[in-house]
Amino acid sequence: MSETLKEYTYSQLALRNGQDKEEVWVAYQGIIYDLSGSRLWRNGKHYEHWAGQDLSEELADAPHSEKVFLKFKKVGKLKAQNR
Repeated sequence: MSETLKEYTYSQLALRNGQDKEEVWVAYQGIIYDLSGSRLWRNGKHYEHWAGQDLSEELADAPHSEKVFLKFKKVGKLKAQNR
């Protein structure tokens, strides 16, 4: 059974930046993760990365792999933008 995740727009994700709302969310490969409980994401910032964004491209420069997201709750899917 696959999990059903609610879709969120980029604008809705952007509000979960740890400042406009208390939630600290980031997207990676189309999935949105809740990082609110992480001490490394206080105030929505982790080194040069900001919450409320899609970090798919930025992860290539990180000292860890995408496996870091396994410890965080999936809260939704990022709705594809019209280009």
